[in-house]
Amino acid sequence: MNQTLFDNAPWAGGQPRLSVLIPFKGDDPCDLLATLGREPVAAEIVVLDDGTADAGLTDRVRAQIEALPLPARLVTLARNEGRAKGRNRLVSHARAGHFLFLDSDMAPDSSDFLGRWLNLIAQDDPPVAFGGFSLLQVEPRPDQALHRAMAGHSDCLPASERMAAPEKHVFTSNLLVRRDVFAAEGFDEGFAGWGWEDVEWGMRVARRWPILHIDNTATHLGLDSAATIAAKYEQSAANFARVVAAHPQVVRTYPSYRVARLLRRAPLRGLWRPMIKAYALNGLAPLKTRAFAMRLYRAALYAEAV
Repeated sequence: MNQTLFDNAPWAGGQPRLSVLIPFKGDDPCDLLATLGREPVAAEIVVLDDGTADAGLTDRVRAQIEALPLPARLVTLARNEGRAKGRNRLVSHARAGHFLFLDSDMAPDSSDFLGRWLNLIAQDDPPVAFGGFSLLQVEPRPDQALHRAMAGHSDCLPASERMAAPEKHVFTSNLLVRRDVFAAEGFDEGFAGWGWEDVEWGMRVARRWPILHIDNTATHLGLDSAATIAAKYEQSAANFARVVAAHPQVVRTYPSYRVARLLRRAPLRGLWRPMIKAYALNGLAPLKTRAFAMRLYRAALYAEAV
């Protein structure tokens, strides 16, 4: 069997109104678990180790879960299942009427983070809501400067701006979903590698339910190096093609799609695309131009999919 379960003592008697669902692979979620455990609310936590195969990390997470006052379960997988399938598996263990998908490298920005979500559930019972990103708790590091600049420009947006394109700003890092919505629309397990499975899910859901955006942010602590960003973009090209095929009318409104279409007409992409990447990775170049080059590199990759 691929999964092993570990429950803490409060799990058996838990009657949660909110299930917090946290996947990880290699990252240590213990700090996040400790933070969430400080809120005395009607919530449970389900953690999925998606095939890390690190006995020491498993022991630390189990010890943290055992110490939590909130009901908590650890699901440990012997083999990696991936982002979409892993989150679908998390839902199969959830018992509440609403799910909060929260990445393991996030840190709530308020001491009543879960309480705010529960108040929203009590008042509005939203089908879907996204709380937002921030960088408030991240210490600046030179090797993460490019990611910080890019995230600040496109990801760390207030709710008022995200509502302009609600399905576009749906990420599983801080996402509330009602049980009946997820029962009708789960994550597409055809996605592989990194990227787009959550945005594609948002596109499907937006056809049937409103997507609410609020300001209940968590800091994204896991900023990447420039080389890691480039590698993730390279992984995501096939996923982008899958989204284009499923939702052409929506994707055509995105700037990344329009730029990719323009670049598709440009000759010799195999020659100039590596040069754009090299500039984006150059730590001595001005940060704004590096960020532009990285976005252009992503569009050049996506040109193969449009």
